[in-house]
Amino acid sequence: MKNVVLLSLAIVTAFSSCKPIYRCGDAKPEKKLIVTKRIKNVIQERDLLCNTVSVRDNQITKMEEQIVGLNEKISKAEKQYSDLISENLSQAEQYSISLKQKSEELIAKEKLLQDREKALNDLQQIISRQDSVTKRLNDILRKALLGFQSDELSVEIKNGKVYVSMSDKLLFKSGSASIEAKGKEAIKVLADVLDKNSDIDILVEGHTDNIPIKTSIYHDNWDLSVSRATSIVRILTEEYKIAPVRLTASGKGEYSPKSLNSTPEGRANNRRTEIILTPKLDEIMKLINY
Repeated sequence: MKNVVLLSLAIVTAFSSCKPIYRCGDAKPEKKLIVTKRIKNVIQERDLLCNTVSVRDNQITKMEEQIVGLNEKISKAEKQYSDLISENLSQAEQYSISLKQKSEELIAKEKLLQDREKALNDLQQIISRQDSVTKRLNDILRKALLGFQSDELSVEIKNGKVYVSMSDKLLFKSGSASIEAKGKEAIKVLADVLDKNSDIDILVEGHTDNIPIKTSIYHDNWDLSVSRATSIVRILTEEYKIAPVRLTASGKGEYSPKSLNSTPEGRANNRRTEIILTPKLDEIMKLINY
């Protein structure tokens, strides 16, 4: 028994003090080196372990490759995320700038709308005042000119203006621009009203029928209509001192008839001089040019 123990210790000592028989991957030792069945079993177990280590090494290599791939994917994903964050921040900044611009535009448009509404209200008030002036002037003239017949003179409001229409029966002889005495009476009444209402502009407009005229003084009806309007303007400025800047003389001849020229009555209605009275438009023009 003592000898067996000594032999075992000798074998163990020999194996522990010497180099291994082989490492994984080395050539297997020759059979003559295999001393016992037990050592053979140990070697077989070592071979199995080597195979297992080899499999594990392969698995580790594959896992390392997978880890590298995952790291690359993670890096790519992180870059995409970073780019997306930057893009979203950039879009947010753009939206913020755009929103600010739209807000400023809206404020400017609201102010413009308010200004226009104010101008419109001011314009409506001015027009209302001028309508009031026109109506008052119309009433004054109607009362002042009551002494004249309706076929001689008429007063009416059209388009915010007062039209005083005087027939040639009241003012002129046929083919003449010299004002008759009764016509001068009507002009005097009109001048008194105009002198008291200096905020009224005055347009004197001559009209004729379509019967041709040609004399040594007047070339045609147009020439006659202008001359008649000018005659009235001269009386208003020279005799009644109406400011010339308030007055305009014009003639339309036969080209703006009130009635058909096919009858004597129609032609008589067309032979007229219209004095058109308009409240001054200075305030309105200021608002329009605002």
